[in-house]
Amino acid sequence: MRFIHTSDWHLGRRLQTIDLIGYQSTFLDWLLSTAKARAVDAVVVAGDIYDRSIPPTEAVDLLDRTVAAFAEARIPMVIIPGNHDHPVRLRYGGALFAQSGIHVRAEVAKVADPVVLADADGQVGFYGIPYLIPDAVMTELGAERSHESVLAAAANRIRLDAAARGLGRTVVAAHAFITGGEASDSERQIRVGGIGDAPAGVFDGFTYLALGHLHGPQVVASPHPETVLAYSGSPIAFSFSERDHQKSVLLVELDGAGSVTSERLPTPVPRPLRQVRGRLDELLATADRDNSGLANSWLKVILTDAVRPESPMEKLRQVWPHTIALEFEPDVDLTSSTGLIPVSPVTDPADITADFYAHVTGSVPDDPTRTLIGQVVEATAVEAVMR
Repeated sequence: MRFIHTSDWHLGRRLQTIDLIGYQSTFLDWLLSTAKARAVDAVVVAGDIYDRSIPPTEAVDLLDRTVAAFAEARIPMVIIPGNHDHPVRLRYGGALFAQSGIHVRAEVAKVADPVVLADADGQVGFYGIPYLIPDAVMTELGAERSHESVLAAAANRIRLDAAARGLGRTVVAAHAFITGGEASDSERQIRVGGIGDAPAGVFDGFTYLALGHLHGPQVVASPHPETVLAYSGSPIAFSFSERDHQKSVLLVELDGAGSVTSERLPTPVPRPLRQVRGRLDELLATADRDNSGLANSWLKVILTDAVRPESPMEKLRQVWPHTIALEFEPDVDLTSSTGLIPVSPVTDPADITADFYAHVTGSVPDDPTRTLIGQVVEATAVEAVMR
């Protein structure tokens, strides 16, 4: 049995100011052509299809075109919602989709309702566990208020069903944070009672766990070697914390005995993400001998100037046109209290502001800046009195 495992499409998401819908469309076209070329038996999508519960119309249109194309190609899909998706909206038309081989598992009631596919070695059961909010599902599952408990209860239902059907090979799609996984900045935290993760052991006994939620491709250690848990990762980077990820989908094969082999297939990358740090003048001076491809990359620049430069983004884009993120981290000691004036109820607010300015920038405000500070403080005081 051969299938593709993918997740975290986040259709409709932006990267800073960049609209990604065109690049996401390119990825989905590539996914279909790859599925055809590799003659896969199915595609498993482990959640976060959309980026938000009410997706933009262009994201809905893109998903509609995609599932229609897979149905026309007669390539079955198993899809679950993630924490970004609205399960009711995602499963709309699900009964009709299923007739065309597009299977959406968005309800607790369908956790133990597999898509059963057959190969030369027999049947494989594909199950889907949607993202489970403990408060919303713990009563239905007879579980406690934790991610571990609700996932364990869902997994137990699947085990019972697989045993009743005599399925020796089981693929389970789940959208969850499994202990040991490495997160990035672009994932929304999923916490209940301060604990948002669950141990890998809740999935013991299954053949392959097609996981979604974490955007970095990775395999999570399982206490039972016969069970493989893997995150495919997102196909496109959604934050600069993902700049070193090798974006991909997983091509997975199960033999008759349930042994798993997989291959990472690199996905189309719109532009590489890069990050540089330093003072503005020094960075600009090195731009003409740039050998790291910064000019063709989406770029994040962290400026360390003690005093914030004038129009930095415009200057940076003249040499690196795809600069899309800018942060300021002055290379001055902001923890030292040297030179700070004592503050009392009668201290002039303008003096406090001027001292804070010197503390942050490392230089005493000049006369025009001092005048501006005084004007702002006075205007603020007048507005407070008028209220």
